[in-house]
Amino acid sequence: MTTNADVRERGVGVRFERLSVRREGRLILDEITASAPCGGATVIVGPNGAGKTTLLRCLLEETEYSGHIEFVSFDGDRATRPVLGYVPQHLFADAQMPLRVYEFLSLNAEKKPLWLGCSPKNRRRSRELLELVGAEKLENQRLGDLSGGELRRVLLASALGRRPRLLALDEAEAGVDYRGERLFWELLDKSRRELGFTLLMVSHNLPLAAHYATHVICVKKEMIAQGAPRSTLTASTLLELFGVPIHLYPNQCENPGPICAGCGALGNLAYSDNIDGDITS
Repeated sequence: MTTNADVRERGVGVRFERLSVRREGRLILDEITASAPCGGATVIVGPNGAGKTTLLRCLLEETEYSGHIEFVSFDGDRATRPVLGYVPQHLFADAQMPLRVYEFLSLNAEKKPLWLGCSPKNRRRSRELLELVGAEKLENQRLGDLSGGELRRVLLASALGRRPRLLALDEAEAGVDYRGERLFWELLDKSRRELGFTLLMVSHNLPLAAHYATHVICVKKEMIAQGAPRSTLTASTLLELFGVPIHLYPNQCENPGPICAGCGALGNLAYSDNIDGDITS
């Protein structure tokens, strides 16, 4: 289990200062000032086209922007650019490609062509990474044969293999069924707490964001709100974001439904401490 000292050593936060992006004369992001606190789980929410993915791409240095991005240590001091892990929304794997999961996880470590085989050391490391995400049974499967949920576990294992201090995900739980999505969030939460990295992810699942996030950033090309989920994902903020009434908390509804004991949000969600089980597409 991660100690406070471990989190100080591993997790690195990030600050976006007046960050703007223009593409072909069109304003994509307009002076975003927001932060992802060190060691926490920050979720970026907003409608389609709000610039959520663009914000991550700026962090990954894949998009030009104006403004500043700063990294922050546990004590609030500026930090050097940390090792970043990234799990994309999509990875298109050719179903005919013979690449095995353990070979995929060894790509960055092997110094010889894969057709000569993986070294015992890298094979063991691949197995350890799969055990971290509860996917050791996938070790010998072909990448193209995996379900959407299985592929997401493998991509998460690959990202964790970099030993990141900051892990970014772009709707990496999208495309799986509800049970699989919940299990993926539980897996992320468990990994973050044990390994101590900072999590920054884009998601459309507001109830799960309310439950698992420690911090929320609401964007709609410009900054709308940020803070703890309960004080940020309010009915008025969500109406401004999505243009429809959305009530996550019981004091905002005339007829509130079941309430999650963990976060106080509405939703008939069967949360569990057990993350065993398959994430299926």
